[in-house]
Amino acid sequence: MIIDCHGHYTTAPAQLGAYREQQKSELKKNPQHHAVKGTIAISDDELRASVENAQLKLQRERGTDVTIFSPRASWMAHHVGNESTSRAWTEHCNDLIYRLTRLYPKNFVGVAQLPQSPGVPVDGSVQELGRCVEELGFVGCNVNPDPTGGFFTGPALGDRYWYPLYEKLCELDVPAMVHVSEACNTPYLQTTGSYYLSADTIAFMQLMTSSVFKDFPTLKLIIPHGGGAVPFHWGRFRGLADMLKLPPLKDSVMKNVYFDTCVYHQAGIDLLLRVIPIENILFASEMVGAVRGIDPETGFHFDDTKRYIDASTALTAEQRRKIFEGNTRAVFKRFPAHLR
Repeated sequence: MIIDCHGHYTTAPAQLGAYREQQKSELKKNPQHHAVKGTIAISDDELRASVENAQLKLQRERGTDVTIFSPRASWMAHHVGNESTSRAWTEHCNDLIYRLTRLYPKNFVGVAQLPQSPGVPVDGSVQELGRCVEELGFVGCNVNPDPTGGFFTGPALGDRYWYPLYEKLCELDVPAMVHVSEACNTPYLQTTGSYYLSADTIAFMQLMTSSVFKDFPTLKLIIPHGGGAVPFHWGRFRGLADMLKLPPLKDSVMKNVYFDTCVYHQAGIDLLLRVIPIENILFASEMVGAVRGIDPETGFHFDDTKRYIDASTALTAEQRRKIFEGNTRAVFKRFPAHLR
């Protein structure tokens, strides 16, 4: 089975976007507006239409089987509004993912967005994680390490601020993908280029220099987009660990941290496979996501990452099996057993 561990619902019906715009309109009138969840009228047929010619079509064309699916990352936008804004918005986004997993149980497995908000304790996120895993059957969540949208003024990932969430992740035995959202600190940061990749690199360094994995030895975190700059500068991080008198990376952070394959050219994938232990690599494409065009050098979509894994001459059949399926099942312990 080929499991894509990183997919976002980027093709949601227009009603979801209209709900968000209404939230923003209310906040413009009153920044302290207390959001009420309300309802969004989206039929099952509209949900089907939103994925049939997008994610499902690409699954069939590219030969992947199932996508671990979460709400649209750039729309999490935790900097918008207040705690009630984020809670109402998040619940709607997660509810739509749940409905898709019920409509297509062989194609989608749910991962939760969390109702984070700058300066707000993670208690609400812990509660929503519990709801999504225990009631909706989700297998993990996305954690935004910078709810400010690019200003990085909140606690680092090693801060005890995050510990209640880490405790819940370990209790439920589910991983989290460390994934930022929309960049509002413009013109310094572009969302899917500079912000995403910078945040991935920052997250690795914060975790590497923290005691998080000593305190939570079973915690599993995924850093997306191939780990940002980390694999390319692997010698720098190994050297820093030595200079800072930290344990070797293979004996510390790499027992708990995983990278995905959302790297959109063959040379980048080849480097990832050479540098990072195979056991720490999970197949992913983030299709219909940040980079949707066709590569003029190959004639194929940039985000058709299965082609890069297939084309790698450095992998054995068993290593491919680990990347495509085995590693993901080992990290996502709640991945549905019936999907074989």
